[in-house]
Amino acid sequence: MHIKKILLTGILSILSQFLYAQSSISGHLKDAAGTPVPGVSIKVQHGTAYAVSNTEGFYHIKNIRPGKHTLLISAVGFKSEQKELTLKENEQLQLNIRLENAISEINTVSVIGRSASQEVNRQAFNVTAIDAKKLYNSTLDLSHALDRVSGVRVRETGGLGSRMNFSLNGFTGRQVKFFLDGVPMDNFGSSFQLNNIPINLAERVEVYKGVVPIWLGADALGGAINIVTNTNRNTYVDVSYSFGSFNTHRSTLNAGYTSKSGFTVQLNAFQNYSDNNYKVWVNVADINTGDYYPKQHIKRFHDTYHNETVIANVGVVGKKYADKLLVGITLGKNYSEIQTGARMVSVFGDWHRRGDIVMPSIKYAVKDLFVKGLNLNLTGNYNFGYEQNIDTVYRRYNWFQQYKAYKGKGSERERSMYKFRNNNGLATANLSYQLSPRHSFILNNVFNTFSRSGKDELFPDDQKYDQPKKVRKNITGLGYKFDYSEKWNTSVFVKNYSQQNRYSQSYNPSGNWGDVAYKSQESSFNKVGYGLASTYFIKPALQVKGSYEKSYRLPETEELFGDLINLEGNVNLKPESSNNYNLGISYQMQIQKDHRLSFDGNLLYRDAKDFIRPMLNPNQTKQTNGNLADVTNLGVDGEIRYSYKQLFTAGVNMTYQNLRNNTRFEEGQKEESPLYRDRIPNMPYLFGNADASLFFHNVLRKGNTLTLGYNFLYVHAYYLSWPSQGDEKLEIPRQFCQDVNLVYSLANGRYNVALECKNLADNRLYDNFTLQKPGRAFYAKVRYFFNKN
Repeated sequence: MHIKKILLTGILSILSQFLYAQSSISGHLKDAAGTPVPGVSIKVQHGTAYAVSNTEGFYHIKNIRPGKHTLLISAVGFKSEQKELTLKENEQLQLNIRLENAISEINTVSVIGRSASQEVNRQAFNVTAIDAKKLYNSTLDLSHALDRVSGVRVRETGGLGSRMNFSLNGFTGRQVKFFLDGVPMDNFGSSFQLNNIPINLAERVEVYKGVVPIWLGADALGGAINIVTNTNRNTYVDVSYSFGSFNTHRSTLNAGYTSKSGFTVQLNAFQNYSDNNYKVWVNVADINTGDYYPKQHIKRFHDTYHNETVIANVGVVGKKYADKLLVGITLGKNYSEIQTGARMVSVFGDWHRRGDIVMPSIKYAVKDLFVKGLNLNLTGNYNFGYEQNIDTVYRRYNWFQQYKAYKGKGSERERSMYKFRNNNGLATANLSYQLSPRHSFILNNVFNTFSRSGKDELFPDDQKYDQPKKVRKNITGLGYKFDYSEKWNTSVFVKNYSQQNRYSQSYNPSGNWGDVAYKSQESSFNKVGYGLASTYFIKPALQVKGSYEKSYRLPETEELFGDLINLEGNVNLKPESSNNYNLGISYQMQIQKDHRLSFDGNLLYRDAKDFIRPMLNPNQTKQTNGNLADVTNLGVDGEIRYSYKQLFTAGVNMTYQNLRNNTRFEEGQKEESPLYRDRIPNMPYLFGNADASLFFHNVLRKGNTLTLGYNFLYVHAYYLSWPSQGDEKLEIPRQFCQDVNLVYSLANGRYNVALECKNLADNRLYDNFTLQKPGRAFYAKVRYFFNKN
């Protein structure tokens, strides 16, 4: 009888839940500035109903019984709140909430750490986020801001606008994918690269190490960088200008307007210019007498770079038929003089390159399509821009700016005025469905098409320019996420990778000198990858996460066909694959009232097959890429940060990555390779950063803040070539770089002035094949910011 009563009571309770499951609470969460706050936990006390705000700060709690309730609101970086409310039967309550910052935002150019967004931190993926807003007063571009993140190493061939190579936990170049608001940047051209985009363009930058979430949708082998721009529906203007050493000028303009009706206009523009005439240490031979002058300290003389880019979008937001519908265009141009080849021994004095970008785009997003919880995002763009390589002066230069001119038609490297278009189109579709608070699904597809075509007016009849260079790539992903509770969630996914390449190869049909013909070739790849990611909060401040992925990365167009400057193509490249394992831990603690300490640590293991790595071509004048059969990497990175009130903050991070050649037997060989278990050459394996900042508030006037900042970069020495080859090995030496800055912000950040000194000790810095980077440099920046809710 007692059991029957319990069963009857349980059945009645369940029925009552269904009978009164019509009431709900929804609304938007914003901070004091009116900015939407994602990742906020909203829970009904003494119940199971809860929600987490999305990227627009919107939340929706369904199936709440009528009556009195207490709503609990909590988010990292904001004060916890409680709201008392009474719900009537079938009531759909709209409740918008303003959150109060737990710690005032610090305006500094030094601090980089985990994002305050709980939505980013709660992910099961190994992700670090930069709060870009804290760097707006610096002269940093996106690449140098990322260079301060553990696990990241940005390598450049020179100064502003130079060729950049991005490394993340040992994976480098195109093994790491870049996204702008979730859209791949594969087709943005040379006018829009990471090391010429100012930090002010981004609101935050997310660094996914290893396993990449399915909604980003790409063939990343070792991670991804997602640049998140300002999507607020406010009216704002952010404009800045900086000037510094080597005649460097950089300016930015970011503005947005949204009317009450939902009409919106967004504008982002930036400009970079530099002579890049910094001094380098080189050995020089007089071009006329042959006299040798070792260790000369000489200015670079043919390295001017400038680019200008405008991104404009217009459309509507907040409509029933579209949460976002934007039509836009990206326009840009760039000019780059080429000073050296892949090594400093090659010197050029006239060779240059120019290009532009003309890329229309469309973005469409709608929530609750047909049914509640079904969201659709579509994007599309096509780049009509061109690039031109101009090398027509028949001269040989040295570092003294001496040259020897030759008769006839020639060049400094390869005579050319080749003007070509990398016609590149991209379409993405992302369909997500939240079946219930615990179960959600996502389907993502990314389609990319590439075709290079062009002509050289110096060689109008040359058949090599008519040969096809075409690529079609499609990546489809399906994922499922299980949110068991606020403490534990797990995601699983599967991806299909496919690519078709069309190209031609030259051959000699008759055997006679100068007889060249072309044979059309095709290659295709189709691979299936999969993975999972899970996280668990042992305590609210202690999180552990683990992930695994069988990933593939298909060869990129520049790797296949070259960039016609210093990268030689290789059409025989095979797709690379990797088993990626990640284990991470994050802990935040408060010591007494005013001291805060946080720790993030990650352990990783990579087992890559057909690893694509950069190397020198046979005559060492260009870079090329080749497959290495088997590479492993066991690495660790970590960061510790400390802060005291709003007066002082400091942090240190370190990365160790042990990349080894695991190819025991070379193709066609029976004896063990002498390079077996060698460390991969020309790849930094130990590096780190440290920073510290002091804050002085209400300086001269209330609302004014003075910040003093310091940053230290360390890179351990590493070999240029295989350690087992030869007795005398070239070494890229150990490097130190120190930067200092001073920022004075007035009127709570509306007016800002910054002074910076980079490479304070004027140390000699190298990256790729001993190519030297700038020495000590000084910069000043002024910035104005206006925001209206």
